Amino acid sequence: MVVAISIRPVKCVLLDISGVLKNGKQAIPKSVEAFSKLRASGMPVKLVTNETQETRRALASTLKSLGFDLQENDITLPCPAAARYLKDERLRPYLLVHPNVREEFSDVDQNSPNCVVVGDAGQNFTYELLNDAFRVLLNVEKPRLFSLGRGKYYREENELVLDVGAFATALEYAAGVKAEIVGKPQKEFFVSALTDLNMTAEDAVMVGDDVLHDIGGAQNSGLQGVLVRTGKFRTGDENHPDVKPDAIVDDLAEAVELILNSNRLK
Repeated sequence: MVVAISIRPVKCVLLDISGVLKNGKQAIPKSVEAFSKLRASGMPVKLVTNETQETRRALASTLKSLGFDLQENDITLPCPAAARYLKDERLRPYLLVHPNVREEFSDVDQNSPNCVVVGDAGQNFTYELLNDAFRVLLNVEKPRLFSLGRGKYYREENELVLDVGAFATALEYAAGVKAEIVGKPQKEFFVSALTDLNMTAEDAVMVGDDVLHDIGGAQNSGLQGVLVRTGKFRTGDENHPDVKPDAIVDDLAEAVELILNSNRLK
């Protein structure tokens, strides 16, 4: 069922991955077909995700194995963006990230860390490693904490699991340092994806399952936001006190129909 306030015609679409295209290692029903239909329409598409447990190459391979027709450069991730920033600013990070993505930071000096980067480290969020990160922040003159996203939780297979935001908040509290976010809901992250498409915020719509970071972040950046009732969506998200989605749909298939129909009516 579609609940729409207003959807204006768009020139491109940004899609979340987890909770929109797939849950864990399973494609969400009808998402492969919906993605193919969107691509066949000729509308430019970018996958904008806070995924920090896989590299772009690995994530593209996973999605292809599920039937999605895409390339690596169709995906925007926080890790490469963070690595570029760290190099440009000559910062030396302590990496509290998943082992799968450490290679993304191979060109970044990690000797004598003077900042902390925290991603979705999964089972590697141990007391010992969190303590190490805390001590880095406590013992440098101008501590900086970078969080690769701000999500509270996400859906892994059939259950909700803690996301990076919970652990970044713990470090913020303990060290008295405000985290700098790389990824959604930051405007710069959405803009970087749009720049790759040579589009502006007014040209775009974001489809996601996180009412606050996908939809709220997109709207605060000038995009429209369509919320899907898959992934981490929970009853009550429709009535979020601060975020009012431009439309609420059952799944990606309904989102694609809504977007394409809005363009036909322009």
